[in-house]
Amino acid sequence: MNDPIIIVGAGLSGLRAASLLISQGIDCRVLEARGRIGGRVLSERVVDMPDLGTFDLGPTWFWPQHEPTISRLVGELGLQSFAQHTEGAILFEQSKNEPIQRHVLPEGTVEKSVRIVGGVRSLTDAVFATLPPQTVELNTRVTAIHMDEEGTITLDVETAEGKKSIRARAVILALPPRIVARHIAFSPSLPAELITSLVDKPTWMAGQAKVVAIYNRPFWREDGLSGQVTSWAGPLQEIHDASPETGAGALFGFFGIPAKMRQELGEERILKLVVDQLTNLFGPSAATPISLLYKDWSSDPATAVEEDSEPLREFPTYGLPTNTSMWNKKIIFAGTENSSEHGGHLEGALRSAERAVLKVNELE
Repeated sequence: MNDPIIIVGAGLSGLRAASLLISQGIDCRVLEARGRIGGRVLSERVVDMPDLGTFDLGPTWFWPQHEPTISRLVGELGLQSFAQHTEGAILFEQSKNEPIQRHVLPEGTVEKSVRIVGGVRSLTDAVFATLPPQTVELNTRVTAIHMDEEGTITLDVETAEGKKSIRARAVILALPPRIVARHIAFSPSLPAELITSLVDKPTWMAGQAKVVAIYNRPFWREDGLSGQVTSWAGPLQEIHDASPETGAGALFGFFGIPAKMRQELGEERILKLVVDQLTNLFGPSAATPISLLYKDWSSDPATAVEEDSEPLREFPTYGLPTNTSMWNKKIIFAGTENSSEHGGHLEGALRSAERAVLKVNELE
């Protein structure tokens, strides 16, 4: 059969699956609804000030001592990495009315992680560069997947030029499970048990937002601070040093404010609250950032669905969905939420891609 393997989603998992398939001589195409590659990998520069560096608004780091797949790939692609800055005291903000606590943790308490020079986008760009031209089709949204009585697969897609159909030998769905369940129609229908399994897997980061405050230098280090903060006062509940290896300084934070409240407040109000909090924590030097980069993933329709507006109370249980029924071997699930090990991490995205390619090889 000459039909290609169709990969839906050009995030890290989908791109890596395509790269592995092509290296084995297996024809494939990648369809991506966004106008860019990377999925939840989003590394940005300050407009008109690219020399300040690249800052991650999605995944930021990995742990080489525990995550061999991404460590090996980073090395194979010739990418450079550097240790995440954790030296110095951490701050605890109990409430707006209590003094900020400063603690120096015993050596070895904070497990070392590393970041990729140029941001995680350097990784997705490097994987993308291994693909032949025209492998990835952007602004191409899959709306339905059909299977006829002979087992032939057809995908309905929407592009800027209109609607079309694409045949496939099999489909790798490198998407968040909830996006699959809510945005793609299947004929015949997916079993109810499978739909439930997909919806029960929260999309990692989908209910979260991330902000990066950029400064001329990491001035907090001069005060013996690591840049790490745990806060119960908000709006940011977790803050880390996001500075490049050299040059500019940056702090990034995750929000404790739920998605619905962030949307009600609006970006302008949210960013003012962020600067006020950073100033309270780090002093007057934090009051005038060069730039603020902000991404609310809960407002990204290619990432989040309505169920994702509820904040996660605990780390989700990830892994392959159950009961693929008649669709077995015709649809293959990839993406970090479908990895039972390191789900939610870049490592999980890569492991799921490797597993999906193994499933394709079983079709040969």
